[in-house]
Amino acid sequence: MSKQERTPIKSAIDHQRETREKKHQQEIGKSVGYIELMRQNPNFRWLWGGQVVSLLGDWFNLIASAILIAELTGSGLALGVLFTIRMLAPFAISPLAGICADRYNRKHLLIITDLVRAVVVLGFLFVRDANDIWLLYALTVLLFGVSGFFSPARSAILPDITSPQELGTANTLGAATWSVMLAVGAAIGGLTTGLFGSQTAFVIDGFTFAISAGLLLKIRLPRSSPETAATPGRTKLTALRYMFQHPDILFIAMHKAAISLLMSTGVQVILVEIAKNYFVIGVGGALSLGMMYCMNGVGSGVGPILARRWTGDRDKPLRVSISFGYVIAAIGIVIIAPLLDFGTVLFGGFVRSIGGGIAWVFSTQLLLQRAPNEIRGRIFGAEFAFFTLMGGASSLIIGALLDRFQVEAILRGMAVLNLIPALLWSLWQRHHSRVGEK
Repeated sequence: MSKQERTPIKSAIDHQRETREKKHQQEIGKSVGYIELMRQNPNFRWLWGGQVVSLLGDWFNLIASAILIAELTGSGLALGVLFTIRMLAPFAISPLAGICADRYNRKHLLIITDLVRAVVVLGFLFVRDANDIWLLYALTVLLFGVSGFFSPARSAILPDITSPQELGTANTLGAATWSVMLAVGAAIGGLTTGLFGSQTAFVIDGFTFAISAGLLLKIRLPRSSPETAATPGRTKLTALRYMFQHPDILFIAMHKAAISLLMSTGVQVILVEIAKNYFVIGVGGALSLGMMYCMNGVGSGVGPILARRWTGDRDKPLRVSISFGYVIAAIGIVIIAPLLDFGTVLFGGFVRSIGGGIAWVFSTQLLLQRAPNEIRGRIFGAEFAFFTLMGGASSLIIGALLDRFQVEAILRGMAVLNLIPALLWSLWQRHHSRVGEK
């Protein structure tokens, strides 16, 4: 495509984005409440219901897989490989997933991925001893490769089934649900794995995917708007090209990568080590791991809900809060680092996840408000690719470091590193504000 052909496409998309942003700013003071959203929007209720049961199974799978690896190998590196695979498998598929989320029916994509995952997860039942670790890794690649189609489609479908007044509330409620299900799923998954073993947890995981698919069938998507359908060449515009043309979108999309690299995935690997070797409750530390994930879920749910009382859906407060999120997360990691006692570790995880939740939810909100519909799936696919790539790197690095250094030293280093994206984002905001005023 020539430069002359690309210019009208870019101009049309930019015009749609600017129109949508102006309309959204006019509606900021009219956001609906959480109960009102659930009562008046049946499409969101079905999407939310599918999210609840699917996430429940996700945390069952994570704890069961982590405990099984730890028991069969006793290696920090092997555990890091598991988390790396969980991240890199969807990374490899994310570019294609984003295109599919823009080109095909997003509801159908969600249902198909749930059904495929329901079958795949049952293969974990055949992992019995150390000789079967390769099978666990292979199934994890397949499971999370398929999951790579789910996340961009779910993010992209949210504005399709909500009004501008509902979008911010729906995004925050969806993130809070993720957090609550982390708390509930991790606690129940840890209890189930600790009492009944990993096999039971895998069976429950399979059932949750099937139930989620059934709930998603109830969604009724609106017809595509004439404005969107008429946009020329929309399938030819790549996410990266658009994001480099709009650096603010690019920097917003990089937040989840920073979160994954510095305060999320690597910390999850460390929590398994803490549960296995420092505060062992239940078989292989399954109960203590579940409790730590539970507190993390509570914090990441509470943080955005409380912060949104101040920010609303307003652009500038959302941006400022993201920087504070990194600082809060760094404080939480510092609290965890000395491993003084289990209660302190739980509290530090709670604080860390408050900061992470704020940065995660508000960066998503900014993308939902600014990303054009015809390329939204590809933007979220690229964001998911950044997130999974950095998560895979983080888990592999942390897993290797655990075989060489003490947990306390690793955590203190991660706390310092979290201040870097906080500073860089603040500097970008100063530049972005000056440009916007001209």
